[in-house]
This record gives sequence, C-alpha cells and structure tokens, in this order.
Amino acid sequence: MNPYREQANVIKAMGHPTRLRILDILSEYEACVCHLTTVLRKPQPNVSQHLMVLRQAGLVTDRRDGVIIYYRLADERVAAIVRLTRRVLRSNGTEVAFPQVPVSPVPGCPCPKCTGAASCSF
Repeated sequence: MNPYREQANVIKAMGHPTRLRILDILSEYEACVCHLTTVLRKPQPNVSQHLMVLRQAGLVTDRRDGVIIYYRLADERVAAIVRLTRRVLRSNGTEVAFPQVPVSPVPGCPCPKCTGAASCSF
C-alpha cells in the first residue's frame, strides 16, 4: 500500500475534535466508554463510533475487565503528536485554551473508577 495513504489514514482518524479530546483524555489515563461519555457529554453510540475509528487507525487499544472495556493509547507517541499540533498552533499565533482532562472521580460518572462499583450503567 502507498505509505502516504497509510499516513493520511492515521491523520484523518485524528482529524475530528471529539477524537482529539478522546486522545487527550487517554493520554492521561485509560478510560471506559461510560467515563468518556460522561466527560465528553456525548451519547454512548457516538463515543463508541469515535473509539472504533481510533482503534482501526491503531491509535488506541483496549482491554476487557469483565464486561467493561477500557481504552488507552496504543503508543505514547500519539500524545506527543497531539501536543506537537498545539505547539504548531501557538507558533502560528493562534491562542487556544484546551480544557483540562478531569481527574477521577468525575461527578455523575457511572464508571467503576469513579464510583467504586463493579460495572457501568450502560
């Protein structure tokens, strides 16, 4: 396959605000879908679709713990790419303020890490 096409596929997978926010969160800690849904304030099917795109591009990986699937970055260099794009924005004079990644427990989040429960409510 054309190496530029492969590279473009990875960049396209990162080319959506919600997916960039997911990568931002996962650069800090692994998270399940219900946690990401709460933090992003997006419906579960929407978050799952974005995770599928990121997984297919090889940017995130998952692990199962019972019925819960946790997502994390497949490679820490993905976080470096996200940080680098921010540096490019700032060097171009674009002033941007990105939201901080919330620290667990997140109020209202049904995930096991936030509640200490055994499963998500989805």
